[in-house]
Amino acid sequence: MSHDMSEEKLPESHGSAGHHEVAAHGDAFADPGLPAHEPRRTDIDERAAKRAERQVSLMFVVSMLATIGFIASYVAIDPDKIVYIWPLGHVSALNFALGMTLGLALFLIGAGAVHWARTLMSDHEIPAERHPIEADDEVRADVIEQFRTGAAESGFGRRKMIRNTLIGSMALVPLSGVVLLRDLGPLPEDKLEHTGWEEATDAKPLQLINMNTNQPMKAEDIITGSLTFAMPEGLHTHDEDFQQRIAKDALMLVRIAPENIKDDRSKEKGFEGILAYSKICTHVGCPISLYEQQTHHALCPCHQSTFDLADGARVIFGPAGHPLPQLKITTDEKGFLVAHGDFDEPVGPSYWERAR
Repeated sequence: MSHDMSEEKLPESHGSAGHHEVAAHGDAFADPGLPAHEPRRTDIDERAAKRAERQVSLMFVVSMLATIGFIASYVAIDPDKIVYIWPLGHVSALNFALGMTLGLALFLIGAGAVHWARTLMSDHEIPAERHPIEADDEVRADVIEQFRTGAAESGFGRRKMIRNTLIGSMALVPLSGVVLLRDLGPLPEDKLEHTGWEEATDAKPLQLINMNTNQPMKAEDIITGSLTFAMPEGLHTHDEDFQQRIAKDALMLVRIAPENIKDDRSKEKGFEGILAYSKICTHVGCPISLYEQQTHHALCPCHQSTFDLADGARVIFGPAGHPLPQLKITTDEKGFLVAHGDFDEPVGPSYWERAR
């Protein structure tokens, strides 16, 4: 017995009474009634109630701190760091910290709610007679009244410490999920709007490198009716980021007789009938590799989007929503094909709206 608990505050000294008389022995069908209600220590000792209130509030506060620890761990711990933790062995320090902090935050909210209900909320059992599913006005009024009574007996409005810490812990926990959204990948910034060709300038143009020979190309190397693939000068197949860069930088060069080019703007961007278009389909980013020289149509093998390269790579069939971006090309003093700048619009799938 606690030294600060007097005899008159013991539950036994307050007596107990059931809600109904217990059924007579031997009558199996009589209403057995409810067991006698025994008051809890917190019901009769305000100091015990205050102590329980502080314990519940402490759980909610520690839950808030655990959520903050989750966010701090996510920001501060290196994802590649491995630590030894007995008996788990070698584990990821980040995963262990995130699991422990989030688990503790959620556990303490639940434990605090249970401790609150077991020690401070009313524990009187109230029998309810069975009734039809459809409720009449009297039943609805009774339910509303019971809700109000339960809210009042819970002490949610009166016990401000519990209320405020509960609201704080419940408000912070969802931040754990928000922080995890950062794991969807690196921020795109404006990387999707530029390619490796943006390094080309009038003062230092980039040569077009044949992807098959890894050699710069001259205009006479491109035969009318042929399709050639190119990449920017300075990009090499052994580069670690080659696959990522070529996914945006890849070009397809086609040579069409100037009189057969229908789009004047496209003709101006080319050189002597040589047109340089992005190889990346504007539907979902598949590489275009099929060309029909009689119609000047390029076909994407994934979903059959078809582009008329003689008409500014206009879409004539399939799900692609926009023409292929075109790169303006010229030749340098040695006669090699070069670019002086980037595409005038982003390449690949059209997640933006382009006014063309």
